[in-house]
Amino acid sequence: MDELIKKVSERTGLGEDKAKAAVDTVVGFLKEKLPAPIAGQIDNALNKGGGMIADKADDIIGGIGGMFGK
Repeated sequence: MDELIKKVSERTGLGEDKAKAAVDTVVGFLKEKLPAPIAGQIDNALNKGGGMIADKADDIIGGIGGMFGK
């Protein structure tokens, strides 16, 4: 998850504390909305597959950065 937070921070220009809050908010939202079996795997995917997830999220983060003029 640290790699994802770093990527969000770099791409949006947010400080790491704000990037962490953003990632935590999105992860919490996903856990609430997804079916329990899938939601239960989110932390595992972020911790073990964080690099892959960070790479895949790059396009999405770029769009978010665009909203902040970055």
